[in-house]
Amino acid sequence: MALQLQLPRPPPLRLAGVRLSILLPSPAAPPRGDSASAPATALRARFGGVAFSLQTNVRLLKPNRRVRRSRDPYYDLDEDDDEEEFEDEEDDEGYDSEDDMSGLEYPGVLYSNSPHAPSKRPGLQTPFLIKEKWEGRQPKTRDKYGSLEKNKFLHPRNKVGRSSTDITNMDSEVELKNERISRSMFQKLQEEYDFDDKWLPLVDYLCTFGLKESHFTYIYERHMACFQISQASAEERLDFLLNSGVKSKDMKRILVRQPQILEYTLSNLKAHVDFLVSIGVPSTRIGQVISSAPSMFSYSVEQSLKPTVRYLIEEVGIEESDVGKVVQLSPQILVQKIDIAWKSRSLFLSKELGAPKDSMVKMVTKHPQLLHYSIEDGILPRINFLRSIGMRNSDILKVLTSLTQVLSLSLEDNLKPKYLYLVNDLKNEVQSLTKYPMYLSLSLDQRIRPRHRFLVSLKKAPKGPFPLSSFVPTDERFCQRWAGTSLEKYHTFRQSLLLKDFAENSGKKTLVSRR
Repeated sequence: MALQLQLPRPPPLRLAGVRLSILLPSPAAPPRGDSASAPATALRARFGGVAFSLQTNVRLLKPNRRVRRSRDPYYDLDEDDDEEEFEDEEDDEGYDSEDDMSGLEYPGVLYSNSPHAPSKRPGLQTPFLIKEKWEGRQPKTRDKYGSLEKNKFLHPRNKVGRSSTDITNMDSEVELKNERISRSMFQKLQEEYDFDDKWLPLVDYLCTFGLKESHFTYIYERHMACFQISQASAEERLDFLLNSGVKSKDMKRILVRQPQILEYTLSNLKAHVDFLVSIGVPSTRIGQVISSAPSMFSYSVEQSLKPTVRYLIEEVGIEESDVGKVVQLSPQILVQKIDIAWKSRSLFLSKELGAPKDSMVKMVTKHPQLLHYSIEDGILPRINFLRSIGMRNSDILKVLTSLTQVLSLSLEDNLKPKYLYLVNDLKNEVQSLTKYPMYLSLSLDQRIRPRHRFLVSLKKAPKGPFPLSSFVPTDERFCQRWAGTSLEKYHTFRQSLLLKDFAENSGKKTLVSRR
């Protein structure tokens, strides 16, 4: 009778912030059919049973996300322009395998943290037995009785119930920038999560950018590895971004969306900024591009960003001198699968409207967000609306070539009300839009209606169709050329009109709610 000895699994070792998992051979491990396990098996054999696993959790911008434009009250913004401060995505399957990790602070160290870091809240404990895959995942396991087991090694120090006196003693030698805020917040984070004492200086520094407890919790659960960075290194990186033009008020949004930016080396950050300058982005707009697409730093300049620019020039047809302008208008274009986006939309517009390539190149140059819009839910419904009001394909093509952002405007809240005001109040034909497509981009409440009614009140509105050209100039030029009155008088009229419309709309809403 053969005697079998089962060796206990040792706990994971921790060395300088890196957790090593000792992989012992299973007595009767069945062969795996997963082909993806072959590289992991080879690496285990190569490194003597010790494997590292990575959890960098690089977040990429959604390819259909639009760039935020300036909130000029006279122009309508893109539909669905409001963004949440941060979004919680439950998996990493959308991440691009071509992300460049060479710029990380520790490119040779692969962390084995769970994608969702451990919490001390009841019911959120992590199982004890960990069968680590190469990707660093930690599936749930059960003991021999079928019960979930707790992993006490994920919580090496029990900080629950730590008093404020302990926190004071812990950082007595650390000079804090936001002492009152960071100490109380850090105590809460330690009570709920396994925040290490040495993370306090970094947390305190990041508080200067307005990060709150919910932000640190979100970053910790999604990318705990960034807390391994020292406060001095983080300050060096963020100071570089601030000096490059990133506004301090935008730093919180960048850190929450792309916390890995704390890990990227200074040389990596400089290489990406130099790339933006090389393609024609002015130094005054570098910060805006970074704020809009911070995930750009996770892409290799040579293997990803430069090939994207070459594709825009050689395949799409963008002039090299216009590339900087295109990136300013839509920074996300650098991290989008541009070949798929261009081919699908150019083919659709060619078949649907007979659009030649030069017209489509003009559209992308003026409004590169076109490459982010959904064909079925965005582009086609707006084309069909323009057809429904009597426009021919050739007219629609003229409008879209001149004002491509029409494809981003809401049908119910924007295009339809402006069309009704055009034909009912301004007494214009729909064909007038081919000559003045800008009408569709102007604000109905802030510019079109006030100017029309102001001229009517002055009895200076021309008979017949109201001239759409009166909506084009600035307020000052409009008062001089069309109204013949002072700018202050027009602004007073417009303000009273806005207040009147607001009161009427509020009354209608109140009446509807009572019903």
